[in-house]
This record gives sequence, C-alpha cells and structure tokens, in this order.
Amino acid sequence: MEFTLITLLNGVSYGLLLFMLSSGLTLIFSMMGVLNFAHASFYMLGAYFAYTISSKIGFWPALVCAPLLVGLLGALVERYGLRSVHKYGHIPELLFTFGLSYVIVELVQLIWGRSTVPYAIPKELSGHLFTLYTTTFPMYRGFMMLVALLMLASIYLLLTRTRIGLVIQAALTHPETVEALGHNVPRVFMLVFGGGCALAGLAGVVGGNAFVTEPGMAATLGSIIFVVVVVGGMGSLAGAFVASLLIGVLQTFAVALDYSMVSVLGKLGIVIGAGAPGYDLLSLTIAQVAPVMPYLMLVLILIFRPRGLLGTREG
Repeated sequence: MEFTLITLLNGVSYGLLLFMLSSGLTLIFSMMGVLNFAHASFYMLGAYFAYTISSKIGFWPALVCAPLLVGLLGALVERYGLRSVHKYGHIPELLFTFGLSYVIVELVQLIWGRSTVPYAIPKELSGHLFTLYTTTFPMYRGFMMLVALLMLASIYLLLTRTRIGLVIQAALTHPETVEALGHNVPRVFMLVFGGGCALAGLAGVVGGNAFVTEPGMAATLGSIIFVVVVVGGMGSLAGAFVASLLIGVLQTFAVALDYSMVSVLGKLGIVIGAGAPGYDLLSLTIAQVAPVMPYLMLVLILIFRPRGLLGTREG
C-alpha cells in the first residue's frame, strides 16, 4: 500500500508537470493551428531565466518574472517571425519552429554553458510535506502540483468567464466577424502564442530545479509533450490534462517495477535458462522498457482512435 500510494503521488506530480508543458502547446494549436516544435525550448528558457533571477533576487520573484520574460519573447517570435511565414502554410511554420528550437539551444549553451547549472529548490520548500507510513513526500512536489492545478483553473476561468477569453475563442472560428467588431485578430494570436510560451516558462521555473537544468532538458521532454498532445487529442485542453496524468502515472509505476517475464514465469515454476530462445527479450524488466511506453501508447491511439482521447479538431 505504501509503495502504491507514494508512486501514485509521484506519478501525479510528474503528470501535472507534463500538463503544464502541454497546456501551452495545446492552446497555441487549438487557437492558431500552429504546432510549435520549439515549445520545449521555451520551457528550458523558463528554467534558465529563473536560475539567473533567483540567484540575484530570490525564487519568488523568479516565479513571476521568468514566465513573463518567456511570454514576451514568445510574443516577439510570433510577431516578427512566425507571422511572416504563416501565410505560406503549415509546413513553413513547422520548419520555422523546428529551426528556432536549435537556435535557442545554441544560445543557451553560449550564455550559460554546456553543463548543468546549480538551480536549487528554495529552502522554504525543501522540507517534507507529510510522511506516509515510513516514506516522506517532498514539499516541493506538493508545490508543483498546486501550481499546476491553479494554472488549470486560471486557464479555464480566463477562457470561459472573461471577455478576452470569449474574443480568443471567437477568433478561432470566426476571425472575420471578430475583426469586423473592432478586435485586432493578429494581436489576439500574438497574445495567445506569448501566453502559451509563458505557460511553458512557468513549467520550467517549477520543474527546472525539481529535475535538472541543462541544455538537453528540452530534448528530454520535448517528444513526451507531443505524445501527450496527440494522445489527449489535438487542441483539447481537457484531453491534455487526462493524457498527462495517464502518462505520468504509467511511466512512474513502470520505472518503479523491476519485474521481467523471466522473473514472473520463475514464480510460476517455469524456469527459463540463459540459453533459451528469446531470453534477452524476456529478461527485460518493466523499468527498462518504461521510456518506450508513452510512444507505444501513441501508436495504439493513432491506430484505434486517431483523434485522441478527447480530441475534437482534425490535425
């Protein structure tokens, strides 16, 4: 019971971090139809900006300032880069964001170096939140979960209860009508893109010190983000939330389980020797194949439900 509950909590916290990352990408795609390949790079920038700001004036100012800086940078990218190629179709947009991701990585390495930076968890959040049986649950993990849930509630209220949220949703389906009513649709899209990047930056602020802040962090989580978005359904925020939790819990449990077919069959009285056909495959543990599981889920979703779990928009 202890192992199950602690692993479940760790899986949920990891899944909520994935949601913080994928929510911005989902919003950008649902509102603009742009699949931003550089989204994970903005997550990395959020972590590096937070590291620099927190080393000067503390973590709490960095929690506010770093996402705003990343959002501003994202808005500038949309205004002076992405908007110029938007008229040529989706392929130029993909190529632009794909190239941008490499540019950001190189700039990060030039400014902060190629090695890991010491972006630490703040002292006031470094203790234990509670103890379950004999295992303690870190306070910072609970803080990450709280930030993710507050972010989800904020996005929902913004899109459904505010005037700007209604304008954003209307601009998605009826841009000409919205423009005729006096709203600047390109500016709306710029704000959406900047806001999505700011959400990625916020994920970098709270995730960079919980895991690791180094130039490869974007590549590590970048592919998982797209798995979450596709599994949940392209453009579905609720689908991204469900898929994030599902993948986070599944992968965390898989990493924690050290069983293989050889060990399972051995407990049933079936002994498989090292020279048996397929022994190398059967001796692989669940933990060893855990990194493959999200992509296996992606393949199965594309085969049996191409629109994703809660998808409403065709890709």
